[in-house]
Amino acid sequence: MTRTQFKVKTAARLLLGAVFFVFGLNGFLHFIPQPPPSGAVATFVGGLAASGYFFPLLKGTEVVAGLLLLSNRYVPLALTVLAPIVLNIVAFHAFLAPAGMALPLAIVALGAYLAYTERAVFAPLLRAKSDEPVPPSARVEGHAAAAA
Repeated sequence: MTRTQFKVKTAARLLLGAVFFVFGLNGFLHFIPQPPPSGAVATFVGGLAASGYFFPLLKGTEVVAGLLLLSNRYVPLALTVLAPIVLNIVAFHAFLAPAGMALPLAIVALGAYLAYTERAVFAPLLRAKSDEPVPPSARVEGHAAAAA
């Protein structure tokens, strides 16, 4: 990896980490003012809020994953945990609030770039079959062994 590639990767990791850390904290501290939702957005957000657990779980996950990215610790794990959140952010904006699509697309670009830079870590997850043989202790031979 060249010095420039290292700097770009670091900048992408810090930027993505900052986005999730700041917006995750905002879910608890409300320091970024947001207009009240209306229409389908209000219905969707109201349903999630009514569950009582969803937003604390979501925002807590964003804060933790953002901190992992900012600290350069467990980056592949943070990217894996954030992937379904990013997918939901993109779907939300695509279907309910298309005017705000710029930030979700930037998040996708940063996440995809970081996943690409960590592709060696993700490669084993994308294998169709495991190379590991079944250990002898896990084999079940006959019905007697299964019943025991």
